[in-house]
Amino acid sequence: MTEPRFSSLPLSQAMLHNLKELGFTGMTPIQAESLPHILNQRDIVAQAKTGSGKTAAFGIGLLHALDVRHYRIQSLVLCPTRELADQVAKELRRLARAIHNVKVLTLTGGVAFGPQYGSLLHGAHIIVGTPGRVLKHLDKGYLCLDDLNTLVLDEADRMLDMGFIEELERIIAHAPEKRQTLLFSATYPDEILELSGSVQREGIRIQTISAEPANKIGEYFYQVAAGEKRAGLLAVIAHHAPRNALVFCNTKLEVRKVATALAEAGIEALALHGDLEQYERNEVLVRFSNESCKVLVATDVAARGIDISELALVVNYDLPKNPETYTHRIGRTARAGKEGVAVSLYNDDEDHRIITYRNDSRFFGEVAELDSAKAFTLGAANGTLVVEAGKKDKMRPADLLGALTGEAEIPGEQVGRIDIFDRHSYVAIDKAVIEQACDRLNRGRIKGRSLPVWILG
Repeated sequence: MTEPRFSSLPLSQAMLHNLKELGFTGMTPIQAESLPHILNQRDIVAQAKTGSGKTAAFGIGLLHALDVRHYRIQSLVLCPTRELADQVAKELRRLARAIHNVKVLTLTGGVAFGPQYGSLLHGAHIIVGTPGRVLKHLDKGYLCLDDLNTLVLDEADRMLDMGFIEELERIIAHAPEKRQTLLFSATYPDEILELSGSVQREGIRIQTISAEPANKIGEYFYQVAAGEKRAGLLAVIAHHAPRNALVFCNTKLEVRKVATALAEAGIEALALHGDLEQYERNEVLVRFSNESCKVLVATDVAARGIDISELALVVNYDLPKNPETYTHRIGRTARAGKEGVAVSLYNDDEDHRIITYRNDSRFFGEVAELDSAKAFTLGAANGTLVVEAGKKDKMRPADLLGALTGEAEIPGEQVGRIDIFDRHSYVAIDKAVIEQACDRLNRGRIKGRSLPVWILG
């Protein structure tokens, strides 16, 4: 069956050309079902799983309706976490490359309030943010939604789970009644339909879960003896020997303990939880995504918005609180047609909770039966360099790559992913040459300037 094409939609030639350049060959089910309604200015409430292309669906829609000459807030996208907001803003900027001078501003917690206020003074077209920080700017009168055309609630089920309903209601009270409201959710609990009824005008209900290809995930449940869960986790990692892995725990304390235990056992692991400062969270995510770290241990909230295209293994160190959370967790592997593995560990006294998950497509066994290499270790080939300059300094990936392969004489194949933030840049470098790269960059120049460079970790 042929994928429906973006060219069948009333999009500008510039947008169609940019989509082709970005590798969008055809529409995913959620895009094909929702975009005609979005472009027709209808409200929708759409259910689509992680990795289905929903960000591009609402992104193309709000950019199509944007009047770039009108320098006011025309679209607001609300996300449950900082990481997801950053990911959405990044995707919107990619989609907006065909439109001159579109300004997308991110408003999230965990970063200084003052610079965000300064950016608002200079104006923006699109705001992407978390409910708490957006509401704070609204309450202080720094953010005005009088010209809002499109409101997007992304992963609305998670925002409700996290208790954001009051904040959402207060934010919506600031928005014009005449607007388009797009509501996206991975699940369809009654609360989502109630929310749709209160904030939308005859919202069109779209479900594409059945039309989307099933993720190719091998699901395994292993029973472990009391007090042996960490040993069981090591056995699972040694058995599957994954390229990378995401381990979920239910508490911040357990995240820290598990990450420490893995590191002590020779598994290169980092912890991601809500107590980290924003710069620390950024650095952890950069190291995991650029393959400078093999295992990320996280809570559900902290891991929201992580987008790793080739995640080999997801482990539920602690069983999720409900089947919906389980679906969210394991949906991070086997994306874009890839195959993946999901493992869940449970103790004897959790047998009653496992009943919910038993079906013929899942394997149930004991972790003691796994064939695992003794003294197994999992180390990363890359390290990460930090360069003290970023977007605000007009730093580009080409500038860093040129400095590394030129003056620093590092072969291009030993340079990995480059991530550029406002004030810092991060470069993955083969550990065999990272000290050489750091030393030569510190003694040389990047874009004609001497900049501090150090090795992260």
